[in-house]
Amino acid sequence: MEPVLLFATVISPIILALVELLKRSVSLPKNIVPLVSLIIGLIVGAASYPFTELELILRLWAGALAALAATGLFELGNERAGRTKEGHHD
Repeated sequence: MEPVLLFATVISPIILALVELLKRSVSLPKNIVPLVSLIIGLIVGAASYPFTELELILRLWAGALAALAATGLFELGNERAGRTKEGHHD
């Protein structure tokens, strides 16, 4: 499991950059950004065979973990103002 997490850590910034590039190039609804990130993560994980000796399934897992982590980290950095569903201030 350690090589998968290490590989996910390495490719997470790459996935974050690709998702941001796509968001700035194409108008995407905010609710599908995590799904797009997951798909990009799977593609990056699968395409990274020259850089690692991990099996395909482990590269896919690393890509998925990296994509979800990248999306979560980006959302943590985004400051959102406004109200929640309950009407309370953030």
